[in-house]
Amino acid sequence: MRALIFDVDGVIAETEEGHRLAFNRAFAEAGLDIEWSQELYERLLWVTGGKERIAHYLYHCPECPKLLEADIARLHRRKTELYNQIVASGEVPFRPGVLRLWREARAQGVKLAIATTTSLPNVEVLLRQAGEEVLGWFETIVAGDMVPRKKPAPDVYLKALENLGIAPEEALAIEDSQNGLIAAQRAGIPTLITYSHYTREQRFEGALAVLEHLGEPGLPAQVVAGPRSCAMVVTLEVLRDWHGRFVRA
Repeated sequence: MRALIFDVDGVIAETEEGHRLAFNRAFAEAGLDIEWSQELYERLLWVTGGKERIAHYLYHCPECPKLLEADIARLHRRKTELYNQIVASGEVPFRPGVLRLWREARAQGVKLAIATTTSLPNVEVLLRQAGEEVLGWFETIVAGDMVPRKKPAPDVYLKALENLGIAPEEALAIEDSQNGLIAAQRAGIPTLITYSHYTREQRFEGALAVLEHLGEPGLPAQVVAGPRSCAMVVTLEVLRDWHGRFVRA
């Protein structure tokens, strides 16, 4: 196991609520009578990509205006600006165990990478919460707009593997959604799931383990499915063990 490849939304932080608020503020600014509830947004997350999500919603909303592609892109850019303001204000903290595991990986020479559907500015503003130097911890960051197809297509993961110069079985992906799991699996990468509030009811067949988060010494994570069924802190040693079992199987 030479690299850990992280998704962003729902894995590094519970960002989806910040995204939902930003979408709603962008709609209001544009004079659109649209407000996405938590229940609706949970369903919309099956559509990957912010512009794609807006287009999908408008297409299936008879009373909504039919915006041109350029209008949707403009609306999404404003949404991204609003989201970055929300994150920069400190309203989106990191999930348990993320920074700890990053530091552990760096100390032991395991590469870090990001493969995400979200935009690069969204990734950068989130990482800067932990310090300007954190951006430099990652060997590569592959965002949704850098590849032809978004998750569940494997494009972001294939590009990350190419940039890292490693084989799929030498990496471990950390995801929170079924679409993300499928994308990583299609790239041939063993995948750990730390589900989020918005993905807790999804199916994660074929994941090497499913947990509520990565855990901290004072806040162990419950393993829902996997090699162990207990509360624990996910360390690099644990991941090497699970990864090795999965690859050998």
